[in-house]
Amino acid sequence: MTDPALPPIAGSEAEILALVQQPGPVFLPRTNLRLEEIRSGFACALHMHQPTIPAGAHGELISHLQYMFENQGEGDNHNAEPFAQCYRRLVDLLPQLIGEGCNPRIMLDYSGNLLWGLEQMGRRDVLDALKQLACDPALQPHVEWLGTFWSHAVAPSTPIPDLKLQILAWQHQFAAMFGRGALARVKGFSPPEMHLPNHPDTLFEFVKALKECGYRWLLVQEHSVENLDGTSLSHQQKYLPNQLVARNSSGAEVSITVLIKTQGSDTKLVGQMQPCYEALGLGRQVLGATTVPSLVSQIADGENGGVMMNEFPSAFLQAHHAIAAKGSEQATVAINGTEYLELLEAAGVAASEFPTIQAVQQHKLWQQLDGSPTPSPEATTAAIAQLQASDPTFSMAGASWTNDLSWVEGYANVLEPMNQLSAHFHQLFDPLVAQDPGVTRTPRYQRALLHLLLLETSCFRYWGQGTWTDYACEIHRRGEAAIGHT
Repeated sequence: MTDPALPPIAGSEAEILALVQQPGPVFLPRTNLRLEEIRSGFACALHMHQPTIPAGAHGELISHLQYMFENQGEGDNHNAEPFAQCYRRLVDLLPQLIGEGCNPRIMLDYSGNLLWGLEQMGRRDVLDALKQLACDPALQPHVEWLGTFWSHAVAPSTPIPDLKLQILAWQHQFAAMFGRGALARVKGFSPPEMHLPNHPDTLFEFVKALKECGYRWLLVQEHSVENLDGTSLSHQQKYLPNQLVARNSSGAEVSITVLIKTQGSDTKLVGQMQPCYEALGLGRQVLGATTVPSLVSQIADGENGGVMMNEFPSAFLQAHHAIAAKGSEQATVAINGTEYLELLEAAGVAASEFPTIQAVQQHKLWQQLDGSPTPSPEATTAAIAQLQASDPTFSMAGASWTNDLSWVEGYANVLEPMNQLSAHFHQLFDPLVAQDPGVTRTPRYQRALLHLLLLETSCFRYWGQGTWTDYACEIHRRGEAAIGHT
């Protein structure tokens, strides 16, 4: 019933949700770290992505990586093979370090587009390496895979009904490639562009979807969040887990643990292993009735730019050699996010003891709404409009790794079709799926879903008007045709 030309992005929703909701620790049974011996830690993540574009020889959907290979003379496309090697190289670096007596850690965030594209290209060398990183019992204590949106959508401007579709599509893809046991170990989530919604209803639905899909924590950028009184996070607070509270416009609340990515988007931070050297200068902090190690959390593109392509491997090896040489004298360790949180929980530190935070700018909104008789979407909409009219610094567009770029302004020719396609998709399929969940296994549903997810890719709203917005228009056209609209 499935179409082999389509990626595995739907059809097993009930089974996936049952799998990822299983309780219990993931890394704790295998960790060789002892919390009481650790003064500080660093958690580094590598983000990998290549968009899917309608640019094959006959207009078919292909990976941008394939396009790079086929058009070597354009721009930086000569880096296609170095990029491909970046996607696989941890399978060489980690065993080398382990064999040398080190105790390395890395977190990996691969978009669904990239995983599918590697399959389309038949890059078995890369895929076999990734399968080893996901499934080899000897590497499992050292590697943590992070979930993300399938097609690198940015949450604040993604239609709310599609947030869970993006999350579930990635889970389907990952399980199909690496097995359901590997998916059951994915408990942290990395939002594309570190883009966190701050509109109450979008953030609430985002966090709710994450929790429903089995995620236990979220990586966020430091300036995308604030304390409940509107102040910025304190210096020390950035190196602790925090509890993000999302309250919607009707007053309902949901929360999730977050780790704080400090500083902006600078690949040199991970490329030169700055988090390790920063952690060396940190110590334990009071949290609740005990003390816990400070944690430096960072993420960077894993392949993009000269530093990541050329300098990262030697820096990664050097940093782990340096902390191994210090041994228990310094007690700074590489540690992954879920591993850190599970060690805290095992030591009796409850999430309720984490500092409580909210999305940036929400303090202003709640102040504006103070005195409203009952929370309501109407009152919230009115308060947002009043603040936007009176405060030029107020925005409900969310925040990401940089405030210099917008995925909304100037992109009406992408956003309007995206919202239109989403509306048409849900008008057609939601009643059918409610009646028969098996509809998600049909090629028509999956083809329509594929184009909906692809249209929400951030790349079509990053490079300005031109080729990339033209790609979006073509994907929209095909998506409408898949649904039955013209």
